Amino acid sequence: MREFLLFVDTETSGLPTDWSQPYAAEQNWPYIVQLAWALYTKEGEQVKAENYYLPLPDGVAISPSSAKVHGLTPEFLQAHGESRSLVMQRLHDDLAQYQPLVVAHFMELDLHMIGAGFYRAHLDNPLQSLPTFCTMKLTEGFVRPAQQRYLSLGDLYKRLFHEPLLHQHDAWVDAQAAARCFFELIRSGDINEQTIARQQLPQEIAVQRRRWWQL
Repeated sequence: MREFLLFVDTETSGLPTDWSQPYAAEQNWPYIVQLAWALYTKEGEQVKAENYYLPLPDGVAISPSSAKVHGLTPEFLQAHGESRSLVMQRLHDDLAQYQPLVVAHFMELDLHMIGAGFYRAHLDNPLQSLPTFCTMKLTEGFVRPAQQRYLSLGDLYKRLFHEPLLHQHDAWVDAQAAARCFFELIRSGDINEQTIARQQLPQEIAVQRRRWWQL
């Protein structure tokens, strides 16, 4: 396992229309409205944590379904948000400096949203060369396929700690909860070097993803 782990979560203005489109397809990709990450050592000691709200560009709205999930409004984001390009630069710098294993619950969404964020900020994407791990994918073995495919972060948290996860769908809360779940799953033996390795992309697919991002 890498020396550092970075747990990340995003709240967004919506969901992508077509997950296969390049980030240059501006109308396809929603915007991040809250971005949080927490950096830990592999021993479980928190090194730093960041939490930012990001105002939306003119003409971009939050979908009703997304607003219902996270409760954020354009007015709140305008009042409490920070420069989108500066926030993406800070995340970029942490990824480049610490070279962590990047962990999220529903990594596919966060990976794409952060990738689109880097593209819009005219930054290279350090995630392309970093290992990632999705705690949601791991839970496929915890459920009965006929009932559901994966556990939500809240369900996983309750399963592990026998208490509800309060204030879900706040990126700060979810990033910290993902970290707590990850280290508990290491302790229980459900996560090890082999389970992490199984989630890494084969080299030929990784190369295709790098090319696709630049389209």
